[in-house]
Amino acid sequence: MPPVSEQSSDADLLRAIADGQTAALRLLHHRHAGWLRARLRRRCADADVVDAAIQDTFVAVWGDARRYEEMHADAAAWLWTIAVRRLVSALRGPAHRWLSSGSGELPDTAVTPSAEELVLLGVEHGALGPALDRLSPELRHLIEATALDGLTVREAAKLLGIPEGTAKTRLMRARSRLRELLT
Repeated sequence: MPPVSEQSSDADLLRAIADGQTAALRLLHHRHAGWLRARLRRRCADADVVDAAIQDTFVAVWGDARRYEEMHADAAAWLWTIAVRRLVSALRGPAHRWLSSGSGELPDTAVTPSAEELVLLGVEHGALGPALDRLSPELRHLIEATALDGLTVREAAKLLGIPEGTAKTRLMRARSRLRELLT
């Protein structure tokens, strides 16, 4: 494989990463870490948790770059999916300050959780998590990609390998089913 450069596409970089080229990983990180950090910061007020999620994202890319080709997804959408899942994992971890109090209540801190953090915690500890588990996999994956991961319907459709119209229909069915399950 030829050496990577600023003109290399993200797909070329991911192929180079799969071949073990660390320069490709550095370039991919340089291109995407900034916007990933900005979007994750809207979901989590803790900069350390966001930074750890980004670091974990690129470690995962290093180990799983070969899987990217199988998905036929947009590289940015693929990175976002990994990053937001790493953030959710970090928020679920016992070390996170909003889960570590054990009382189920938010501790008295100067930094309060964002609305997205509260939703993520509700998925894990509230009624939404079991309701999501009761959805069929194709509906659950679409809800997770759009509502939890923050992807647009177009991005989610591309990531999941389905037509955009199908994604819109499934999303409408998923929302309707969730309303039934939560009432």
